[in-house]
This record gives sequence, C-alpha cells and structure tokens, in this order.
Amino acid sequence: MSIEDKKYTCPMHPEIIENHPASCPKCGMALEPMVAVANDEENDELNYMSKRFWISIVLALPVFVVAMISDLVPEYLPQSVTMKNVQWFLFILASPVVVWGGWPFFVRGYNSIKTWNLNMFTLIAIGVGAAYMYSLVALFLPEVFPPLMQTKEGLVHVYFEAAAVIITLVLLGQVLELRARSKTNSAIKTLLNLAPKQAHRIDNDGNEENISLELIHVGDKLRIKPGEKIPVDGVVVEGQSNIDESMITGEPMLISKTKDDSLIGATLNKNGTLVMVAQRVGSDTMLSQIVHMVAQAQRSRAPIQKLADTVASYFVPAVVISAILAFLGWFIFGPEPRLAYAIVAAVAVLIIACPCALGLATPISIMVGTGRAALSGILIKDAKTLETMEKINTLVVDKTGTLTEGKPKVTTLNVEDGFDEKDVLKYAASLEQVSEHPLAEAVVEHAKESDLDFLHVDNFEAIIGKGITGEIENKKIVLGSESFLDSLNISTKDTSQKADALRKEGKGVIFMAIDSKFSAIIGIEDPIKLTSIEAIKELKAEGIKVVMLSGDNKTTANAVARKLDIDEVYANIMPDAKAKVIKQLQDGGAIVAMAGDGINDAPALAQADIGIAMGTGTDVAIESAGVTLIKGDLLGIVKVLKLSHATMKNIKQNLFFAFVYNSVGIPIAAGVFYPFFGILLSPVIAAAAMSFSSVSVIVNALRLKNVKI
Repeated sequence: MSIEDKKYTCPMHPEIIENHPASCPKCGMALEPMVAVANDEENDELNYMSKRFWISIVLALPVFVVAMISDLVPEYLPQSVTMKNVQWFLFILASPVVVWGGWPFFVRGYNSIKTWNLNMFTLIAIGVGAAYMYSLVALFLPEVFPPLMQTKEGLVHVYFEAAAVIITLVLLGQVLELRARSKTNSAIKTLLNLAPKQAHRIDNDGNEENISLELIHVGDKLRIKPGEKIPVDGVVVEGQSNIDESMITGEPMLISKTKDDSLIGATLNKNGTLVMVAQRVGSDTMLSQIVHMVAQAQRSRAPIQKLADTVASYFVPAVVISAILAFLGWFIFGPEPRLAYAIVAAVAVLIIACPCALGLATPISIMVGTGRAALSGILIKDAKTLETMEKINTLVVDKTGTLTEGKPKVTTLNVEDGFDEKDVLKYAASLEQVSEHPLAEAVVEHAKESDLDFLHVDNFEAIIGKGITGEIENKKIVLGSESFLDSLNISTKDTSQKADALRKEGKGVIFMAIDSKFSAIIGIEDPIKLTSIEAIKELKAEGIKVVMLSGDNKTTANAVARKLDIDEVYANIMPDAKAKVIKQLQDGGAIVAMAGDGINDAPALAQADIGIAMGTGTDVAIESAGVTLIKGDLLGIVKVLKLSHATMKNIKQNLFFAFVYNSVGIPIAAGVFYPFFGILLSPVIAAAAMSFSSVSVIVNALRLKNVKI
C-alpha cells in the first residue's frame, strides 16, 4: 500500500479520517493507520515523541535534582552558588524542555481551544503554561509580587522544575501509550503475515516460475509443495495432501484435501504436493476479507462508549472550573504565600484530570477483543455486536448445515417386491440429478458409489415443497413426500410404519413410484456434527435457551432435537417463516442470536438481535450476519459468548478505573484534604499519575489477548 493510499483515523473518534499522519482535531491524539501493514514499518509519531522524550529527560533530570536540593537541603549547594544562580540554571535547562519538548502539546492545546474541542492537551497546555509563565515573571520581575512572597534576597519561588518534569512525564506517557497502542493491532499484523510472499505458477507449457502474490490472476495454475502456504483461495486440480487451516479457523485439526476440494489462502500444506487453480486473488481472498472486517470492527463504536463520550464532553470545562475554584480558594483562604499555593493547586488539578484514560477505555478493549476473536476463527462485524452478544438469552439454530454436516447421505433403501433395487436407484438418481433439492445430491452420490449409469430424463417437472416427476425409458417416475404421492392417487398407507421408524431415527424420507405404483422408500440422514452436542451443552450451562428450526416434519426434527437435548423445536418451517419465528420470540422478551448458513437464512439473520453466519455457508448469509464463524460449528458461538463477557468486563473495569481515578485525583490535587491531613499534591506527581493512568487502561485491555475462550 502506498503512502497516498493510506488512511489515518483516531481510535477514540473513528469518524475522523485523514489521508496523512496528523493529530485528531477533537482529542488531540495522534492518528494511526486504519489498516495495519504486515511489516513493522516506522511509527513516525512514536519516533517523534521518543526523540523529544529522551532529550527532555537529559535536561529535566538535573533540573529536578538541583531544585530538590535547593528546596530541601540547600546546605549541600556549593557556597559560591546563590539562589539566583540556581533559578537561572533551572530556567536555562527547563526552557528547551517546555518550549521544544512540549511544543506538540501547546499546538494541540491551542487548536482545541480554537475549535472548542476541549481535551487533555487543553489542560496540559494551560497547566504547564501557567506554571512556566508564572516562573518567568518571578525570575525577571520579582518586585511585582507582594513582599510576603519574596525571600530576603528579593527572590520569588519558581516552578521551572515542575513545568519541565510535567512535560517529560507526559512525553513518557505518550511514548508508552503509542507503543501499547501499536500492540492492539497485532492481530491484524499476525493475519497479514500469514500470507506467503511468493507462489509457483505453472504456464501452459508446464513450466514453473516463482512470482509475487500481486501477479497471480484468477485461473492461474499454482503448485504448492510440502511445508508451503497456500498463496490464494482456489480449488485442487491435482494431488492429495493434509492442510493445516488453524491460522484461519483457530482449530488445530488437519484436513485432507484432494481433487475438487477448496483451498483457503495462507493455510499450510503439510505433506503432499498440490496443483490448484486460483479462484479468488488480492482483496477478494478470505484472508483479505477477514483483515478488512477486523479493521472495520476495531474502528466501530460500542453503545457503552456513549457514556464515556457524554462524560468527556462536560469533563474538561468542569476541570477548568475546578482549577479556577481551587486557585480562588487557596488565594483567598490559604496560608502565605497564597498566590504560590493557588498556582500549585490549580496546575495540579489541570494536569491530573486529563480525560485520556476515560476516552481510551472502550475503543482499546474493542480493538484487542475483535483481534483476539479473528485469531480464533471468529469475525465480529462491529463493536455493537460484541456488546449485544453478552446480553443474548436465546439461540435459534437452523438444523441443516448448522447442527448437522449439511452433507446428507442415503442410509436406507427399502424397495417394494417386484422392483429391482439397482433399477430403482438408477431411476431415482437420474431424476434427482436434474433436481435442485438439498437431498437430491445424496441420492446421486449413492448411485455414483454403486457405479450406476445415469439415464436421460424427459418431461421433468418440480413441484416446490412437494416433489419431482419425469419420464425415463418411457416410465413415469415420481419422487417426493407421502402427501405428494397421495395427491397423485398413489397409495402409500402400507408403508407409513416404515417411514415413521426412519423419521424417529432423525432421517429424512423420500417416497418413490414407478408408473403410478409405489416402489421404494429412501431414507436419508444428515449426520450431526460432533461439535454440536458439546456446544449445546456449554450454551445451556451459560443459561442460553436453544431453539431449533427445521424444514423437516415434526418426527424427524424432534428426533434430532432429542439427540442434542434441544429445548424447543419448530418443524415444517419454510424459509420465509424463519424470520417470523424470531420476531415471535423477540416479542416474548427474548434477546435472540440466530445461526444459519444458507441464502434462505439471510432474512432470519437480519431479524435476529445477532446474526451468526457459519463460514462454510454463502456470502449472502455472511453479509447479513454480525458474527461469522469461519470454521462453521457451534463451538464458535461459545467462544464468542466468552469473549463478549470478557471484553465487556474489561471495558467496565477501564471505565471504573478512569472515573474513580479522576473522582479521587481532582479533590486531592485541589487540596481539599490539606486542612485535615496536610496532603497537597505536587503537579509533578499529578503528571506522573495522569500519564500512567492512560497506560494502565491500555495494559488492562491487552490482557484480553490471553483470555481463555
């Protein structure tokens, strides 16, 4: 990505977007790239602040040491050094720190006042500026101060060391914060680094050449050798191997791949050589889409952020008023020298109350949480989804492809007397080969496994929701439901018991007739995913009610529900009725998450409070969903729930810490406890506390990277 293509945004105000590095006009924080890059490129803002910090600390340390000695143990100063000399020494060393080291803060503070977007830099600029300007007047014009504030030598106490050390500590806080913020993007950087840099392309003559990923086009043939990563998304055309997809799905199991199987870019080829055809390249690959979705989610705002935003909008004016009241209180009622005490108290209030920690509390946790999810094969659309997920109490799941493998197989073929089993299967498969019904493929695959030839079909007709008919070798073939055959006056009453027995085992049943004579029952089973049983057990332990939707009849649907210990079942549900069921549950007070994988699930996913798309499904379902499980099993929902709980807990910890910190810090800095306990907070201590409060919020958020889900 070129510099011209880059976009920069603020983690606290994602609506701010610039095409060059800058500071946020609202909060003053440095903007950061909207999408991280794979390599650890130079962080200009970090370098900028680091340079100012290291030069400032070299100058501020002697200023601090000399000031402390002159204040606490002046007898340790050489006899030839006067207090006037000390003040000039402090002025000469502190001025570059304040003016040059603190220049970015004064610029941001000025801009915040000019645009009336008051922020932490408003307070820093006012506080440090007041301490420094006061000290300049005290150094050059001591006679303008009341005699009570002057020493025997006619000097007035200066606060150059406070101004210099505050700037240095704020610079340190900025450096630590920028370093910590860069770690919140580690998930995206990890994902980007998964992609290989080169691929082996095979030309039309069979020659092989190494090319960079950017040069791969759709339709290119690529060779993947053992131990290499799959370069882009595509399909196997030659070879057989085991693929480690854990970097995308979060699951460590190896998956066998052979001809016609799909491959995901950035996954690892373990032990065989494969030849693939590229199908999705560049920004269309699953990895690129994952990175894009994670970046979008990290920049979104959670509803809980509104609380912090509301408080912050009133906070800075309230702090300025508090500082003025502290100044007036000390100036009117404080001990001598009143003006000096008033300046110290006002500066301490301004410095300690910077609201940076409050603003960072939510977005930093969201960035880390969504990144952590992506590395576990879970894509979360936005921060609102993550927050809402914590509140769900009902999970609605589609049966086929969600609870089950979505790969139905023929397990039973009951043929009536007088019919040949091979002929029946051949006719059924030939007719089903023309059909688009989900169970048709199972019949076709069963015929292929039996090495049967397919026959030509004439006059094919599909009656939606009922069955199909056609003519093969001048015989009329009918496949469909029991009621469909009955409507054609084909009797099935003698087979009801056999059909019910199959349904009670959770199997789908197809009835077949040849030339208006009932000929066979085909029993089809869609195996339940092994992970579904474990996932539902864990979901119920979390207090989640599980509801199953199925297009199957009640007997078959209930049989599957019993195996999985599911609370509630809706059978014979047509695709367009799924959203109505969810609306009905919501009207009853349920907060609903819906998991599905097909195009017909899209309306239901959109209706639910949280739509969860199984990654093995269609792009339409994924677009309609707030959460996408790349692996495509329900254990991912358990992970999302745990991560949602952990992230919201983390955000609440950060907000609590920020609120309490400011609630306690401001009164102490203002000197409220001085008359009772003699406690008066130095502006230097206030600056240290302010800087480390922001860093502590980020460090707490980074703990989400290690949470067990």
